[in-house]
Amino acid sequence: MTGFPFSLVGFDMDGTLLDTSGDLAAAVNHALASAGRAELTVDQIKPMIGGGARHMLAQGMARTGGCDEAELDLLHRRLLDYYEAHMTVLTAPYPGALAALDALADMDITVAVVTNKLEGYAVTVLDALGLTDRFATVIGGDTLGPGRGKPAPDPIVEMIRRCDGDVATTAFIGDSVYDVRSAKAAGVPVIACSFGFLDRPAAELGADAVIDGYDGLLPALRRLGRSG
Repeated sequence: MTGFPFSLVGFDMDGTLLDTSGDLAAAVNHALASAGRAELTVDQIKPMIGGGARHMLAQGMARTGGCDEAELDLLHRRLLDYYEAHMTVLTAPYPGALAALDALADMDITVAVVTNKLEGYAVTVLDALGLTDRFATVIGGDTLGPGRGKPAPDPIVEMIRRCDGDVATTAFIGDSVYDVRSAKAAGVPVIACSFGFLDRPAAELGADAVIDGYDGLLPALRRLGRSG
């Protein structure tokens, strides 16, 4: 990794490494339909992704008329049951993502996943796509316990600990305000993906850099290293 500024690069999963929007939208719409609600489009659901399944569903329910906590509990279980059976029907890596991971591996850069998806689901999806072995660790939204997923710094701090990393040589890649806030709180520079599941323009997320595709990742990391 001579001359490369980072020895550890962490990635969010949904909307960053993988386009999971089709399968997540199908799960949301399954829950909505079971409650007699109108379905939402994938583009309507994309900005709801990032804070975990329950948060995503709560926004979907709010968009279609609202609900109380008891109904949300019931529908959340329906969403999870459906998603468990249909996790990788449409899910695939973003264009260039695998090539970027290959390039990092060629430089002996450690890579890891930190997601707000349940850890078991994240590993299942990565296993199905043959990607799990690429990552030194996978940390989910439930890995460290309630309240310790992103935007808390805890999962990124844990990623660094597990990978024997150092804050000074770690960077994080994500697509949501949860990713940016988590990385910033952990003292780690963060790159935002403009192609992700954005609830606002990528330039407004507060990231240190923005990329429009994976061909821009390594150049952006090198620029961050020089500016740091």
